Amino acid sequence: MRRGHPRRGQALLVATVAVALGVAPAAAAPDPGQAVRLLGEQVVPNDLVFHDTAVGGLSGIDFDSRTGDYVLISDDRSERDPARFYTARIPVGENGIGPVTFTGTRPLLTAAGATYGPKSLDPEEIRVDPWTGDYYWTQEGERTDTVLADPSVRVTHPDGTFAAELPIPDNERMRPNSGPRQNLALEGATFTAGGSLFVTSVEGPLLQDGPLATTTAGATSRLTVQARSGQLLAQYAYPVEPVFAESRPQPDLGMNGIASILAADPVDPSKILVLERSFVFGVGNKIRIYEADLSAATNVLDAPLGNARPVTKRLLVDLADVGLRNLDNVEGMTWGPRLPSGERTLILVSDNNFADNQITQFIALAVR
Repeated sequence: MRRGHPRRGQALLVATVAVALGVAPAAAAPDPGQAVRLLGEQVVPNDLVFHDTAVGGLSGIDFDSRTGDYVLISDDRSERDPARFYTARIPVGENGIGPVTFTGTRPLLTAAGATYGPKSLDPEEIRVDPWTGDYYWTQEGERTDTVLADPSVRVTHPDGTFAAELPIPDNERMRPNSGPRQNLALEGATFTAGGSLFVTSVEGPLLQDGPLATTTAGATSRLTVQARSGQLLAQYAYPVEPVFAESRPQPDLGMNGIASILAADPVDPSKILVLERSFVFGVGNKIRIYEADLSAATNVLDAPLGNARPVTKRLLVDLADVGLRNLDNVEGMTWGPRLPSGERTLILVSDNNFADNQITQFIALAVR
């Protein structure tokens, strides 16, 4: 049943009032030995309506330097409202993160200029093209007993109109016995090398790449590098951590996978931040961000993993260690402004799954 929508003017008023249901402690002074520290958080209410759409399912975020807005994509599969993205102002500074003010929303349109039908796509990540200002976004496709729909990378103009679609590796196509698992397909994406390269990630192992992560063993996902024009250049094995805890009361109901990726440096294409999001029934979430180094990994584009050398990685931060009161289903990350201290800010957003027991959480970190 669709929720009632307030009038447009009322929606604008509601959307410009930031509601901090849980505010993190005041940002601490930089510690020379601390690589990442918490600046603060803001929580947007679950009943927020903006321009006649339910604000929620925010699974990707990026900063648009042309407008000063953050761009966010909802993973609503056109079931509540047409698949869409939002723009928002989010002040971030040494004193923390300020009110989240939504400034616009537009539906994502097909090549024919129509909105997407219910369950015809599953949006996940969105990135602003540093060259053109267009939006590159991923969607996970579908795998059921009766439907095999490929994931995809699509390009949209800022007005929501369709611009292009990039090719995907053949091994990421949905086939009966190969390709991505249901809801573990194209999740992360980022521009790198000054915008000349585009990198994507699948959330979990392809069917042909072995089992899912468990509490006793990790799994292997893939990172794909392509030219911004679409030419596929390389693919690398990424080792996903084991699930952090056993579910309760029933065992084996936990998961871990890649929810988002982000260029660690705007020029160096070999360093990528990887957000591993783990959820365990009866326990909760664990969110860890790693810096992955692709420089010595084996190119496995359209090849079995075999004895391929995976990317190496080091832990940047475990969000359990930064002092958050609550930690929800964080799925998106982007760089924010640089602080007077020289630290970079990293802005995260959680996907509330449109569930009453989850939250839309914006987190600001300072990264040394």
